[in-house]
Amino acid sequence: MLTKVIAKNKKALHDYTVVERLEAGIALYGTEVKSIRAGRVNLKESFCVVEEGQLVVVGMHISPYEQGNLFNRDPLRKRVLLMHRREIMRLYGLVKQEGMALIPLSLYFKGQHVKVELGLCKGKRQHDKRAAAAERDAKREIDRAMRSRTGD
Repeated sequence: MLTKVIAKNKKALHDYTVVERLEAGIALYGTEVKSIRAGRVNLKESFCVVEEGQLVVVGMHISPYEQGNLFNRDPLRKRVLLMHRREIMRLYGLVKQEGMALIPLSLYFKGQHVKVELGLCKGKRQHDKRAAAAERDAKREIDRAMRSRTGD
C-alpha cells in the first residue's frame, strides 16, 4: 500500500531512545485532513496519554484550513488515536511502570487514511546525546576516509 510521509518529529529521535514503534489511526475532521494534505502540521511538542481508556495525542498542531471558515477546529485540540483496547492497556502499563513515554514520530497517509507512527520511548540523558553525536561524527569520518581511499 502506498505511504506518503507528511511530517516527522526529528526532535523526538534526538531526545529519546525508541524502544518500540507502533502504528495507529487518528480521528480527524475534514478540514484537518485538508490542512494535513497541504503539509500544515507540527509534531514537535506532542506526546500521547491514556485518558478514560482512550489513547489521546496532546500538543499536535494542525493549522486551520484557509477555506474552512466556521468548520475549522482548535489547532491544538486533543485528538483520539485509534488502537485496540488491549494494545492501549499494554502501553499504559509500560508507561506507568517503566517511566517510558509515547511520542508521535511521524504522520503519514497510508492509502487514503492518516496514520501516526508512535514510538515507545525512553528519555536520553545528556551524556547519551553526546555519545550519539560522537558516534555519528566517527561514522562520518570513516565514510569520508573510505570514499577518498577508493577514489585513488
